[in-house]
Amino acid sequence: MRQIILDTETTGLEVQRGHRIVEIGCVELVQRRPTGRRFHYYLNPDRAMDEGARAVTGLDDDFLRDKPRFADIVDEFLAFIDGAELIAHNADFDVAFIEAELQRAGVAPARLAERVQVLDTLALAREKFPGQRNSLDALCKRLGVDNSHRELHGALLDANLLADVYLALTAGQGSLGFDEEAATVETRARAVVYRIAARPRVLRASEAELALHEARLAAIDKASKGACVWRRLLAGPVLELAEAGA
Repeated sequence: MRQIILDTETTGLEVQRGHRIVEIGCVELVQRRPTGRRFHYYLNPDRAMDEGARAVTGLDDDFLRDKPRFADIVDEFLAFIDGAELIAHNADFDVAFIEAELQRAGVAPARLAERVQVLDTLALAREKFPGQRNSLDALCKRLGVDNSHRELHGALLDANLLADVYLALTAGQGSLGFDEEAATVETRARAVVYRIAARPRVLRASEAELALHEARLAAIDKASKGACVWRRLLAGPVLELAEAGA
């Protein structure tokens, strides 16, 4: 399964008032393992940042002025998420802003639900921890995800944190990092180990060891006046098997 963990930063909180995306960050998981592939851009929103958004993200208008616009990177973005499950925290917020940008760019269909399946980790967290704070920071603390370096909000930083949070939230629901190929290899390895264990190595006595053994049996036989049990056994079926190489 291929999954894309997504986060966005915006000029403000209200898409209905024309606020825009200023940063988009995505990281890829395949079979619940990070692949190292990522999608990340700062974007020129063609409008000013709200003071609150500037304080939270550390991004300002001067920094964003020479960045690409969403329409410039939309094809690359859609190719990156194509065929994947999209995972976001408070997904309705991110989806609404992305769909507004898709509409402005003249992309159809603009609805993400017609392109990908969307999973909201906030809904997962509320189901697992009802009545508790389920912000990304709160979940990091609760699930043991290190977010000490998160001094400001950043789309790529938060996407990486969310990937760890998502894997912790759903730890009992997946393959726990073993894809089908790895499981097949492991099964084959176990079979090989079993076959090896089922055929123990045979160590045969050397000529010198056989001579010493024979001398010892002769001494026992002499001391017991012909009553050596081992010699009597060798005279029967066991001797026949030994001579046949069994």
